[in-house]
Amino acid sequence: MMDEIRQEIREEIREEIRREFEKDWQKEKKKNPHCNPDAWWEERKLGLKIFLGFLIGLGIIALIFLFGWAVMLLWNRLMPEIFGLTEISYWQAWGLLILSSILFKSSPFGGHDSSRGGDRRRRKELKKLMDDEMPFPPEEAEKSVLSGEETEINREKD
Repeated sequence: MMDEIRQEIREEIREEIRREFEKDWQKEKKKNPHCNPDAWWEERKLGLKIFLGFLIGLGIIALIFLFGWAVMLLWNRLMPEIFGLTEISYWQAWGLLILSSILFKSSPFGGHDSSRGGDRRRRKELKKLMDDEMPFPPEEAEKSVLSGEETEINREKD
C-alpha cells in the first residue's frame, strides 16, 4: 500500500516538474523565437526544401566518389614506390576500403572496440537516470506530502 502511494507521489512530482519545464520552454520561445533549433528549416518553402535535399544528396554522392578516388591516388603514388606493389583501379580502391572496414572496424556484437554499443548503453542508462531524477530525495518528498507540509508543488496546486 505504501509503495503504491510512494509511486503515485513520485509520478505526481515528475509530472509537475515536466509541466514547469514545458511552461519555461514556452516562455523562452516567446521571448526568443530563434531558440527553436528547427525554425530555420520550418520557415523554408517546400520547393526550397526539395532543392536543398537534392543538393545535399549530390554532395554526399560526390564525397563518396572523391573518397574512393583519393584512396586510389594515394595507393598509386605511395605503394608502388615504397613496397613495389602494382597500381590499382578505382573499383579496387573501393574494394580495399570495404575490406579494411570489415577487418578493422568493430562489430556490433562486441568486437575489439565496441565503443558505439557502449555509447548506446551509456546513453540509455543516463536517460533512465535523468527520468528518475527528482529535485530532492524521495524520502523528503514522501514525508512532506504525507505529513501535509507546505511545499512549492503543494502551494502551486492550491
